[in-house]
Amino acid sequence: MLVPALTFLTSLLVSFLLIRTAEQHGHRSADHDLSGPQKFHSRPVPRVGGVAIFAAILVGTWLSYGSGEKGGLGIWLLVASSVPTFAFGLAEDLTKDVSPRRRLFFTAVSASLAVWLLDAVIRRTAIPGIDHLLSILPFAVVLTVFAVTGIANAVNIIDGFNGLASMCVFFMLSAIAYVALQTGDQFVLTASTTTIGAVLGFFVWNFPAGRIFLGDGGAYLLGFVVAELSVLVMGRNAAVSPMFGLLLCAYPIFETVFTIYRRKFVRGVATAAPDGIHLHTLIHRRVTRPGIGLSRDLRQTRRNSMTSPYLWVLCLFSVIPSVVWWSNTAVLTIFFFLFMAVYVFFYRSIVHFKTPKWLLFRR
Repeated sequence: MLVPALTFLTSLLVSFLLIRTAEQHGHRSADHDLSGPQKFHSRPVPRVGGVAIFAAILVGTWLSYGSGEKGGLGIWLLVASSVPTFAFGLAEDLTKDVSPRRRLFFTAVSASLAVWLLDAVIRRTAIPGIDHLLSILPFAVVLTVFAVTGIANAVNIIDGFNGLASMCVFFMLSAIAYVALQTGDQFVLTASTTTIGAVLGFFVWNFPAGRIFLGDGGAYLLGFVVAELSVLVMGRNAAVSPMFGLLLCAYPIFETVFTIYRRKFVRGVATAAPDGIHLHTLIHRRVTRPGIGLSRDLRQTRRNSMTSPYLWVLCLFSVIPSVVWWSNTAVLTIFFFLFMAVYVFFYRSIVHFKTPKWLLFRR
């Protein structure tokens, strides 16, 4: 437990330093656009939380490798693979001038590096017809790169409110760590717990007050790590169901797929355009309510932070069964379809102003 404790402290300290020095770097690092469809904060906030998380992961990796812990070299290779996606996500945070296409491209580069350095390749899916094609290495590599890139981008999409993406990533990494422990996979276990500590150190400052944001660098980095560890724990351990990773990441994955469907086929707009009707946005606007008697800034922060727990519960609806039945493909498949049905039910209910009363937060 020493490594995750130290990564927690490192992330906590670096996040604090970034917040305290915001006046010096805020002209580059802060999110000054307060008017977009996905902007729910009332003041400029540093969006370079990914720096704290990456620094903490580096410290944890150095400690694991230096202590001779099994899997230490593998974590270095995972970190090396993550550099392109983190670097270009951070570049967007600092310059606001890196297109989504370019960020996706370099996330694919990171996924390709992981294929080369770690043999992180999807070799089974439990989908009829696909597994036969996965015996062809180029097809398996392309599918893996596509899946990892998609999950990393999906985590970035759900990064809209204080604590939302970071806590969901914490849930997913905890599930991966549990399965790695059950299968005796020390490398995946160490990588998961190292990242968990880094995420929690950042979370202290991000929720509920929103003193610092993940930014694209942090969101893409965490999405990449979750995706790669999911691929690795399934690929290295035959007992783990190939449906484990899909159900584990069901919330960000289905949020992305459903968003693409809404934009392209329902609204007929570009899929990369800013979107103000994500599920988390609708919950913020139609389910949560600001506190009475609070200042405008406090109301904004309160409403922002109260949105995330609704989505944490939704995320746990897929994470918990993925942990309990991690080796049972049939049960995991049933829960994946059940998750999609629950998501669509709540989305349609809220968008048609038929929100279940027990969901409403009135205080």
